[in-house]
Amino acid sequence: MEDCIFCKIIKGDIPCFKVYEDHRVLAFADVNPISDGHTLIIPKAHAENIWEISGEDLTAIHLASKKVADAINDVFNPAGVAVLQLNGRGVNQVVMHYHLHLIPRVSEGPELKMTAWELIPGDMDAIKLTGEKIAAAMAS
Repeated sequence: MEDCIFCKIIKGDIPCFKVYEDHRVLAFADVNPISDGHTLIIPKAHAENIWEISGEDLTAIHLASKKVADAINDVFNPAGVAVLQLNGRGVNQVVMHYHLHLIPRVSEGPELKMTAWELIPGDMDAIKLTGEKIAAAMAS
């Protein structure tokens, strides 16, 4: 895509702080980091979201995420790493090119807001019905 910032980074038109690259993916430091070590992993083939990305590119992203997460672990020894991926403007996807965030929480560092929600039990009948609807859609 001509006006996609991530496509421009892939082409080398915009610089990045590359941490990993192979024939399908590119991983680089997020320039708006939530924490030290915040890294993005993107497919080289443009796909806007989970509904558009190929299975091969999605697999490559997640295989690369393991390698990058291992490196983040070696460098920062974090208390944990959040793996975050947003699809659509309704959930605050800003760059419309599929990307996976690896966001480490450094020991003794501030809590990552996206990982801190209250567990509130849901309506089991409604959850069952929703699960059945999704399963039926999968079967068709």
